[in-house]
Amino acid sequence: MGVLDLQIFESSLEISLRRGVSMNAPRAPVAVLRGARRVWAVGAIHGDAERIRFLCEKVMPLFEPGDRLVFLGNYLGYGVGVCEAIDALLSLRRAFLARKPFVHTDDIVFLRGCQEEMLRCLLELQFAVEPGRVLEWGLGRGVGATISAYGGDPETGLACARDGPLAMTRWTGGLREGLKRKHGHASLMGNLHWAACTQDQKLLFVSSGLDTAKQIGAQSDSFWWAGRSFAAIRSPYGDFEKIVRGFDPAQGGFVETPFTITVDGGCGFGGHLLAVCLSPDGAVLQRVAA
Repeated sequence: MGVLDLQIFESSLEISLRRGVSMNAPRAPVAVLRGARRVWAVGAIHGDAERIRFLCEKVMPLFEPGDRLVFLGNYLGYGVGVCEAIDALLSLRRAFLARKPFVHTDDIVFLRGCQEEMLRCLLELQFAVEPGRVLEWGLGRGVGATISAYGGDPETGLACARDGPLAMTRWTGGLREGLKRKHGHASLMGNLHWAACTQDQKLLFVSSGLDTAKQIGAQSDSFWWAGRSFAAIRSPYGDFEKIVRGFDPAQGGFVETPFTITVDGGCGFGGHLLAVCLSPDGAVLQRVAA
C-alpha cells in the first residue's frame, strides 16, 4: 500500500500513558480529500478570534466549485478569544457547507494540533501520575488561555493537583462541563483528524510535523510534536509531492521548499493568520493574510 495507510491510526494511548495521562478517545483516521480541484489550507489560529473572522471574510468569496478546505490545527491556546475563534470556525463550516450542491461534509477538515491535544489530556488529568507537572508543562505552552476560556482556573488546577485525585477529578469535570456548554465546541474537539491527504496522495496536510522515517500509521503524536524537525525534510515522503503544515514552533513564518510548505504567520503571537490555496500538485495559487 506504500507510505499511506488509510486504515485507522494506532492509538495514542501508549504515548499518553508514558506521560501519565489516560485517554480513551477513539483513534483518528487520515481524512481523504476526494475530487479536490484546489485545496485551501489555514494555519494556526491560537485563539485570535479577530483574525479568523477577518480571514473568513476574505476567503469565502474566493471559494470555487471543487475547492476543499483544511484547518491545520492549533485553534486554541495563547489568545484571549479562544471560544470566539471556535465559534468563527463553526460559522465558516456552516457557510462552506451551505454552498451545496458543490460540497460534501468531508470537503472541510479540521486537524488536531498540540493545543487541542493538550486540552484532551487535561480533561483526564486526574489519571496522570504527576498531574501538577503535566499541568505546569501545558501552562508553559499556552494552554492557560484555553482553561480560562472554558471556565477553569489554572491556579485552582494546580492546587487540586496537590490535593489529590478527587479534587483533580472535580476540576477536570468542571472544565469538561465548560466545554460542553459552548454549543458545537465539544463535538468539534471530538472529531479532529490527525492528518489529511488528497485522494491521489500528492498532498499531505499535518498540524506541525512528522517523522519521515515512519509510515503514516506509525506516526502517533509526531503530527503535533515533531515540528522542529520539519525544516530538515530534504526529500519526498513516499509519493507525496508536498507536505503542508500550519504551525512552526520556531516561528519562522511562511516557508516553501521543494517538498514542504509552512502556513504559519505567527497568529496568536502578534503575527498574521495565513491561508493558502494549492493546486493538486502543491503549487501556491493564492496566499491570503489576515
